[in-house]
Amino acid sequence: MSNEKAGIASTAAGGVVGAAGSVGAVAAAGSVTGLGAAGITSGLAAVGGAVGGGMAAGLAVVAAAPLAAACAGYGIFRIAKRVKKGHWG
Repeated sequence: MSNEKAGIASTAAGGVVGAAGSVGAVAAAGSVTGLGAAGITSGLAAVGGAVGGGMAAGLAVVAAAPLAAACAGYGIFRIAKRVKKGHWG
């Protein structure tokens, strides 16, 4: 696998893991569990309430998680690449 493809794969893997975690958090956090309208609404409100907001804040937190996970995946790829080349430490 080329370096470019490996970087894309690690970034995508981070994004997928973050998205799955976000969906799971929304489904489980609310007073109504599940992924129906009531479950999503109460889950987003519960996640938003954890950061001092409401449903809109929950949406922002849930949307930011996959982005952060994708960035972490790419960062790990870049660090591993530098270590492999001997430019680290």
